[in-house]
This record gives sequence, C-alpha cells and structure tokens, in this order.
Amino acid sequence: LLSSTHVFPFRRQPEPETLRLSRAAEVFQATLQVLRSKVGQRHKRDVKTRALLQWDDVVLLAEWSGCSPAARPRKCDHSDPGKYRSISGVCNNRKNPLWGAANIPLVSWLPAEYEDGEREPKGWNRGRLYKGVPLPSVTQVSREILRSSSAPKPDVYSQMLAEWGQFVDHDIGFTPQSSSAAFPASVDCLATCENTHPCFPIETDSVHGCKPFFRSTAACFDTVWPDVERALQRQQMNAITSFMDASVVYGHTPGLESSLRDLAGLNGKLVVNSKFKDPKGRPYLPSVAKESSCLQSPEGERVECFLAGDGRVSEGLPLTSLHTLFLREHNRIAEALKCINDHWNPETIYQETRKIIGALIQNERSLLNCHGAVSSPNSITTDELHISEEIRDFQVITMRDYIPKIIGTESFQDHIGPYCGYNPSVNPSTANVFSTAAFRFGHATIPTVIRRLDKNFEEHELYPSLELHNTFFTPWRVVKEDANINSDTTAVNQAVKSSSFVSTGGIDPIIRGVIGSPAPMPSADKVMSKELTDRLMVLNVPQHMDLAALNLQRGRDHALPGYNAWREFCGLKRIQTLSDLIEVVGNCAVAEKIFNIYKHPDNIDVWLGGLVEKFLPGARTGPLFACLIGRQMKALRDGDRFWWEAEGVFSEHQRAALLNTSLSRIICDNTDIKELLPDAFVFREYPCGYTSCDHLPSVDLEAWKEEENQDLKCCGRPGMIENGDFILASTSGKLVAHYSCYHGFQLTGAAAIVCEGAQWSDQPPQCERAPSTSDCESSGDSQQNEAYS
Repeated sequence: LLSSTHVFPFRRQPEPETLRLSRAAEVFQATLQVLRSKVGQRHKRDVKTRALLQWDDVVLLAEWSGCSPAARPRKCDHSDPGKYRSISGVCNNRKNPLWGAANIPLVSWLPAEYEDGEREPKGWNRGRLYKGVPLPSVTQVSREILRSSSAPKPDVYSQMLAEWGQFVDHDIGFTPQSSSAAFPASVDCLATCENTHPCFPIETDSVHGCKPFFRSTAACFDTVWPDVERALQRQQMNAITSFMDASVVYGHTPGLESSLRDLAGLNGKLVVNSKFKDPKGRPYLPSVAKESSCLQSPEGERVECFLAGDGRVSEGLPLTSLHTLFLREHNRIAEALKCINDHWNPETIYQETRKIIGALIQNERSLLNCHGAVSSPNSITTDELHISEEIRDFQVITMRDYIPKIIGTESFQDHIGPYCGYNPSVNPSTANVFSTAAFRFGHATIPTVIRRLDKNFEEHELYPSLELHNTFFTPWRVVKEDANINSDTTAVNQAVKSSSFVSTGGIDPIIRGVIGSPAPMPSADKVMSKELTDRLMVLNVPQHMDLAALNLQRGRDHALPGYNAWREFCGLKRIQTLSDLIEVVGNCAVAEKIFNIYKHPDNIDVWLGGLVEKFLPGARTGPLFACLIGRQMKALRDGDRFWWEAEGVFSEHQRAALLNTSLSRIICDNTDIKELLPDAFVFREYPCGYTSCDHLPSVDLEAWKEEENQDLKCCGRPGMIENGDFILASTSGKLVAHYSCYHGFQLTGAAAIVCEGAQWSDQPPQCERAPSTSDCESSGDSQQNEAYS
C-alpha cells in the first residue's frame, strides 16, 4: 500500500527540551480552559480568562505548569568570549537572549484572530459567520481552486530552486504538532470528526466525513512584562533556531550536536556512516542508532534513517543529498584548516568550520551600499539589477542565488536592501505568517517525478527516474543504487544479497537530476497536481490526505489574519471587488471561483491569496509573499550578531574569499560530477552553458591561516582535557583559554585560565559526568517527521 501512493511523514519526534516545554505550554493552556469553563458554568455565560486573571495570577499559573519565562535565560554571561554562536541560538542578542533561539514562540506580526480571542482556531465553531458568511471548508477550496489535472509549464530555473528552499526552511523553522498520545485522557484524533483539542479534523464529503488533523503544539509565552492578553493567547513554537546558522547540519541542542561530532577523532570533523561509503570512498551521513521506520530495499541488509542536524533529513532523496553534501563539505574544510593551522585544537577547527559553513549557506552581498548608491566594482547600474551572469559572483546561495529569484531583484532591494551592519534592535525570530503561509509557496513547485541522470545528464537505463511517492524515507536508494553501475539488474541484485556487499550507491545521479530538470512553474490555474491533493498518504493515517487542505487548515489553526489584512500590512491595496482580485490574480476564472467560494475578500486565507497572485517581474512570487519573505530575510540578516558580513565575524580577506563560493563549487568538491552550470539554480539542457569544475572559483582557505600567537609560544599550549576542549580568545589584551565540557559532562575547576608571565594562571579544569542529562539527543527514528503540514 505504501508504494502505491504518496507517503508523507506526519509528526517529527521533538527533542526532549522541546517536548518538555510544549507539554508545559499545553498544561498551561488546559488550566486556563478549565478555569474559564468553571467560571462560565457558575455565571452561566462565556467568560474570557483575561477578565479573570491579573499578571501575578498568570505568572503563578505559568510556574505551576512549568511554563514560567523566568526559567529560561534572561541574561548572558559576559565573561564568555562570544567568539562563536551558541548551538541553541541563545544570547545571539545579548540584551534579548531568546530572540531567534530554539523553542520560543513564532513571532506574530499581526494579532492572531482566534474565534474566542484566545485559543479556538478559525473555523472551530461550525456555523460561525465571517462578514455574514461561514468560511468555506479547506477541502472545497483545495478541490475547486487549487487542484489541477494538467502539469504546469517548465521553468527557466532548475528543480534545485525548490530543493534549496526546503533545505533553508528546515534551517530556520519547525513547528511540532500536538498528538493524542501526549494527552492520555484526550480523544483519538484519528477516530473523531469533532473539534476537540488537540484535534481539528478537516471536513470532507467522503465516507469518512473528515480527515485527521493535529493542531500545532502550544508554546510557553516569552514576555516578562505584564501583558496579560498576550500571555494568555495560544502561540505556536519554533522548535529550532531562527538564524541561518546551519542548524540543519549541526543541530540546535547540545545533545544533538554532540552526537553529530567525531569527538573521538580529535579532528573537528562530523561523524560519518561506519557501514556505507560511495564508490569513490566518500562518506554518507550516519544512521540513527536504533531500528527505524524508513522503508527498506526488498533485497539485502537494512539501511536505517539518516541522522543529521534536522530530523527531516530522510524525507526525500534530494533533501538527503543536500545534507550529504554539507556533511562532506564540513569535513573537507576541517581537514584543510588542520593542515593550514596545525596548532589549532579540535574545538577551534570545528567551530571555525561551522562558522564557514553557516556563511556559505547565508552568504549575501547587496549591489547597493547603505546610502543606496551602486557599489559594485564592475560599475553595474541600477537598471542592470537582474539575475545575470555578469553579477553572478555577487549572488551566492541563499541571499544571492536563491532569494532574488524568488522575490525578484526589485523586491529584494525594496524589502531587504543593502547590509548596514548588525542591528541589536531587530528581532530575527521566525514569523508565524512566514513559516505557516509565505514560505510554503514552494509546495506549488513540488515535482511528481525525481529524475536520476548519468554523467551525460541523460536518463539512466539501469536506474530510471522515480515517481515521488517512491522516494520518501528510502535511504537505501542512496547507498544501494548508483547511476555509475554498468551491469545488469540481476548482477546488482546479487551484489545486494551478498553478505560482503559494498555500497555502490551515491548522491551524484540525484544531484544531476535536480540540476538537469526544470522546476515546475505554477500559475493561478495550475497550482497543485492531483497527486498532492488527492493521493497524499501520511504514515499511520488510514486514508489519503490533501496537501493544500493541510496548509489551509494549518493557517486557520494558527489563527492567521486573512489575505486582505496582510496586504494592508505590506502597504498593498486591499481587495474589495472582483475586478480588484482579477487584476491581482491575472486570471478571471480563478478570481471568480475565489469570490464565489469565499463570498467576501476579507475571508480569503492568506496562503491561498498569496499563492495565486501574479508573479512579480523576475520573481516566483507575487507582491504579498515577496513582501513577507523579504521582511523575514531582512530580519534574519540584520538581527544576527554572527552574520557573515557583521563587523568582527570574518576578516576582510576572509569575506573576500567567501564571495567566491557557489553551490556548484560545493557540488564539484564533494561529488564525482565534473561539469556544471556556474549557477545551480538555472536550468539549461546539457551541455549548453555547462563548464568544467576546474573553471569554477573556490574559497581560498589560506585566508584562515593564523600565525601562532606570541603569548601562546611563551605559555605553551593549554592542557587538553578529557570530554571537553577549549577556545582561545583575547580578553583585555591577555590570552585566555576558555574551557567547556561536551554534552553530558560538567566542569569542575577554573573555566578560564590566563596566560600571564609566560605561564598559565591555573591548572586546566576537569569534565565529570553530569548526574543527569535532560537534553538527551534524539538519535532514534526520524521517520515521524512533518514534511509539509
């Protein structure tokens, strides 16, 4: 059954700290509901909890539930050198330590519109009227507006545009779902059509009457000032860091980070798969420690789900391939840095490499300076600000190669603009509307086929392309299938059966397929294929699901304001008439359907409205999503103290070296692919425009060459410690060794020793095993991930 339809994961298993905080938030919300119900019964009328509680009452309830904001750090240790970002994002902003950190609420740019003002989603109370009419069911909207039986036309961009979007999305946002299992006394969401927390089922016309839907888990409120209304209103959690910090590679908790590092190797590298390698000996991602629910090959030994910084790594083959690329890139750079600076200790190698990888993912440089003048040395005029080969070197990966293609270069300059330095007053935390609506524009570009191509970028006769549903949670296809095998299927099967099987798989054919295939270019009348709206299957759910309906229901679950409210937020004209909507959508038939179904323009769901807008010139989004995505990206950049262009993060020489990077170069350095387009996001038929990897510029790591400190020569290297390491930093003109322990251990002794008078001020500390570890790394089954809902 699983091989006959699309298999999409449903719930990702959160990290222990996330689980603890989400449970505390649910207890807090449940307590408020009980209190409200009891008072309402006594007075025989509906009572809002904000009318019952003072701020001191709210704080007390939060403490009892384990949801008190006082339990999380509000001050940062200024004795810490602050040389590298924390793994959890805490204290990136020293005045607001939780901004952008993991396990905090998604930011609300506009107030949530819960039906009861506090926790009930839009559509929770059946029959409730909006502008005099009820909201249409999300199933009706999906079926009559979004579902398409014909394929969209091919884009000028490659499928890498969609895959990179998912990779970046997993780096800056993950909202866990509630589950019936977390509430033993609650109803089973798989067996009810009633709106009963945590269930918010999707109404259908099918024999079942509904499809299951789990609400997003609650988040503990993060305000410390007396804002009763905000504290009582249900908020949703971002369980990972908001920053573009490569948490998708390194994780967002100390426990997960520790499990991904090759600590025993003392080399600053990441751990790799001990069982499988590709044909050229290149490493694969490690596997989870226990038996997983990833699908298995019909022949040979098991291949478990992969382990990476984000648990969604095994969702699909292209995503797995990108994760593998950056694992290899980290280890390649770490090895090079060790050769360049043989006096660096393992922690320095790891942290410097991690910093470089983060910069490669976020790397951006505006063509305008802070005064709006063109600053390119090539004298590019403002009229020439478009995606072209002439300015390719200035637009790399997320903020140069990717975002300008999504929102258009004009919107990029309007909403993001030039970088003028770190701004500690900017909150970089991921916004609810961005995560739940705007950045889900990419769901319309999901392909129905994953192509695997040979070295000539042609369909391989032995391992052909795969329908999408055959690629989910199939890590065995990466390690056991390879487009470079020149033998017949029988021989391959015999090799797989052999107990001495050596992995012949690889990511190369998958990467070629993503680069060598055009992305679907959706339009208002061709948004989603029936494969996604009619044949979506979720593990552990005994009926087909609908991706479009899931997205719409998620927006209502989060009580996002409607399409018009967000257009007004972005300074765009509100839609008042059918003519207004036709002008914005550019398709009369689609606009009429929307008006007929919603009855009033204020009722239009924001995800739908943004999705069907006409694309801006040179963009793949309309003006609303361009605005929302642009605002979020600007906040992520300007509010990040460790942004690659921020003062003191990299030297001028290092920043210049980073500008040479490209996704194509990273692919060249970590695969056996020899020819690529300079811009991996552009589609062209091979060999048109393809160039040898030898001609693609690379990052000159000699920019990181560091002469051994004179004080270090006098005092000698600080002593190494078991289960920990140190970072060297200059404090008040003195060389200081700052020690820390690996996850699961605690420091005893001096945390910092100073080089004074040609000797260290104290003996190195020790790392002793901590009595308990609440932040145990989740190295288990990663198949229960929420891919798209």
